[in-house]
Amino acid sequence: MLGGLDRLVAGDRHQGWEFVRALTAAFGRPVVEGDGVDPALVQVGEDRVGFALPAALREAYLLFGRRRDLTAAQDNLIRPQSLEVDPHGVLVFRVESQGCASWGVPVPAIGQDDPPVVVNVGDGWVPYSDRLSVALVEMVMSEAMFSADDRNVDDRELDDTANALVSAAFERLPLPVFPFWAGMDGPGVRWFAGPDVLLRNDGETWLWVHGRTPAAVQAVRERLSGEWLMVPDDDEGEEFGD
Repeated sequence: MLGGLDRLVAGDRHQGWEFVRALTAAFGRPVVEGDGVDPALVQVGEDRVGFALPAALREAYLLFGRRRDLTAAQDNLIRPQSLEVDPHGVLVFRVESQGCASWGVPVPAIGQDDPPVVVNVGDGWVPYSDRLSVALVEMVMSEAMFSADDRNVDDRELDDTANALVSAAFERLPLPVFPFWAGMDGPGVRWFAGPDVLLRNDGETWLWVHGRTPAAVQAVRERLSGEWLMVPDDDEGEEFGD
């Protein structure tokens, strides 16, 4: 499943879509035919903004654009018919759930198949990702985690000791470090993997875990002892010694 990330980061955006298919299948919610938006709606969006969308964005809409669990569990991929260019000349394609951050593509780069992405947390647009496809794949990874069954996810605060354990115990994925919108001046977002789990480290302050099974999440809890926030009720007594 993870092999496609190497090729995605190396420049093959189509491997990113294969990774999305593999990821969603592995976690029990596969992308299937009909999960994409109607091509006519993509055309409506292009007519609305006055130019053809970058190939990477068009392909993402057509593959999984109707899957709100992969595009809008926390932050929101804007529907193609609602796309707009902001006053600074950026095509905004994603917004944080409370409007605290926006992601977009600068209009001068729109003609590229896989253009760079910028982010704005309220004080101007700054670089986010060299390639749109990479940002969209990371979006799916995050939204799939936030929309997962409660027993298949958990999160906790990180300190220096826990950060070191994450780096030592789990495989760092080949994705770039993404700016952490809630702490732009600090460390960014890094992804890790372990047996049947993906882990997202937000700015070395918070850790999220998404497991294929509750047992996989529990194995991470046991490896990284600390105060986890979503321990199932039937495990709380044993976990905390009650």
